[in-house]
Amino acid sequence: MKIVSISENQEIEKRIAITPEIAKKYISLGIEVSIPENYGSHLGIKDEEYKELGASISKDEKEIITSADIIVQLGLLDDDKSSLLKENQTLIGVLNPHDNKEKINNLVKKNINTFSLELLPRITRAQSMDILSSQANLAGYKAVVESFAHFEKAIPMMMTAAGTIPAAKVLVVGAGVAGLQAIATAKRMGAIVFATDVRMASKEQVESLGGKFLTVEGAENLETEGGYAKEASEDFKKKQEELLSETLKKIDIVICTALIPGKKAPVILKEDMISNMKSGSIIYDLAAIQGGNTAFTKVDEIVDRNSVKILGESNILNKLPISASNLYAKNVFNFVSNLYDKENNKININLEDEIIEKTLIK
Repeated sequence: MKIVSISENQEIEKRIAITPEIAKKYISLGIEVSIPENYGSHLGIKDEEYKELGASISKDEKEIITSADIIVQLGLLDDDKSSLLKENQTLIGVLNPHDNKEKINNLVKKNINTFSLELLPRITRAQSMDILSSQANLAGYKAVVESFAHFEKAIPMMMTAAGTIPAAKVLVVGAGVAGLQAIATAKRMGAIVFATDVRMASKEQVESLGGKFLTVEGAENLETEGGYAKEASEDFKKKQEELLSETLKKIDIVICTALIPGKKAPVILKEDMISNMKSGSIIYDLAAIQGGNTAFTKVDEIVDRNSVKILGESNILNKLPISASNLYAKNVFNFVSNLYDKENNKININLEDEIIEKTLIK
């Protein structure tokens, strides 16, 4: 049994799916590991680190793919490399099936076992494989750090002989994993933090981190069985707009994290709301790649709107690629371990296992 990973397009994706630590774990399970030359060199990981652990290094990515039983990546392979995949091989990654439907269907037609890890069920047994949580955690932290770097005032309250500098006020929109980490990070750095979410269940979590939860009437009805936010009614959106409009007048930094799985991100910060914000305020939009939570978000651009800066990147995790790779590789290893029948040295696609059944694209 051989597991492989090939290099991503580093202009888009700097993370890797097999770190040396995880290569060692695969090898201890009896699985061969093969990667291309310089696979982790952009992260300061030398080929020798993999070789010393027993992984094989090859110059030929085509040979790596065709000889593999399991291919683990961040996203889909490009078309040329996808065409090399053959029947009964297994592809594992964050494949974004909503946007890549046709490409993934072509793989399924070729009888390639195609697993997309963002489809993992939210059950206790799947927590160690939960790539959305591990990566969102880092994204929430980094969004705060990036926002504070652009903010031209001090963050914590400072009392000096010359006078008192008030603490910065931060609003976090969406209290999922990324939002909660953003709250915790902002609090640790001395900010006063407010948060809002359509799920009333988030109130206790926000307050446990020291944030103030802004309640919109009717919020308790807006959570799916899987724990995700669902789209709000028009009545709720109107109430939320009124609450946010008043709150934003006194806010210095906004971290937007609101996403609906498989859909365009909801536009929460409208034009008039942003116009009423204080000059020098910062908005960091983690939903930028899915359309953004503001009326003005542009991917990988800093938009200046009435002296309010709006930031949003296509992949903020490219700024934390080592930490993000370490967590992602562990998530994938735990997923593969659940899929691998060590006794018979084969992949066991047991559709009675909810983790396998939900992530396998059929």
